[in-house]
Amino acid sequence: MSSASGAVLVTGGAGYIGAHAVLELMAAGYRPVVLDDLSTGVRAAVPQGVTFYEGSVSDAALVADILKRDSVGAIMHFAGSIIVPESVTDPVKYYTNNTAATLRLTEAALKAGVAHFIFSSTAAVYGIPDHTPVDADAPTQPINPYGASKLMSEQILRDATAAHPAFRPLCLRYFNVAGADPQGRAGQQGPNVTHLIRLAVETALGMRPQLAIFGQDYPTRDGTCERDFIHVTDLAAAHVAALRYLEAGGAPQVLNCGSGRGHTVLEVIASLEEITGTPLPVEAAPRRAGDAPSLVAKADRIGEVLDWRPAQAALSDIVGTALAWQRALLGKK
Repeated sequence: MSSASGAVLVTGGAGYIGAHAVLELMAAGYRPVVLDDLSTGVRAAVPQGVTFYEGSVSDAALVADILKRDSVGAIMHFAGSIIVPESVTDPVKYYTNNTAATLRLTEAALKAGVAHFIFSSTAAVYGIPDHTPVDADAPTQPINPYGASKLMSEQILRDATAAHPAFRPLCLRYFNVAGADPQGRAGQQGPNVTHLIRLAVETALGMRPQLAIFGQDYPTRDGTCERDFIHVTDLAAAHVAALRYLEAGGAPQVLNCGSGRGHTVLEVIASLEEITGTPLPVEAAPRRAGDAPSLVAKADRIGEVLDWRPAQAALSDIVGTALAWQRALLGKK
């Protein structure tokens, strides 16, 4: 199977989510081609036999050459910067790497006639929502440059579609992505750790002295923040489902990509402790500015539109694969 008899360009395909998308594309019979500048991605994450280009999404000449050389029929755009606190201290980096880069890639796609474009967006576009679960039609009011840069990118794609009706992008707004490939072929790596489950796993493995719990007085069932965790392999499968939807003539969409279920910080810790059989060292810390008490996706629309549902929705699956991956990484060191 292929997208319009061509390759699927995966930007950021050496990164955490992109690498899993490459595996899912291959399993579905597509031919992925990876473009990554390796600023955060890892070359070894790209499977053998997959065409790889080291370079920037903003390099118009390089992208144009790849689209032509590899007869690219679709684009999955994962490349970008994703650390919320860094976006506050270095907003220009985020508008450059996220918004401006998406603009350049959109321009290249339009020039090359690549109609199918799947964009990696985020629940950060909602800011602190008025209520939860959050529907994709909820007001977008990002509270940091990361969320704003992604929302601007969505607007670029929306405007491009209005001007070029043959161009059909689909935006997936991710909630909290975690876990690792169950076969141990890919997982999260790199030094900039901000994800709760990875921090908890590293603490369980003795790589960190303790895990900070930021705020224990939220209006949730146990006082800690509640989040919607989605297994990275399920997320990658959603991208393949999105591609098939577009290939079948589906209209542009903006969809939430989450499990539709919320788990608190303490529930994540309890799940990890049950797997390891050892208490996790934790410390109470003050609330962080900008943390919503609860952020859970209203995810029924993605199931209806893409005929997709999470296959590994259990928290133990997400935490367990993250733990297995991190253990394997430690074993290689």
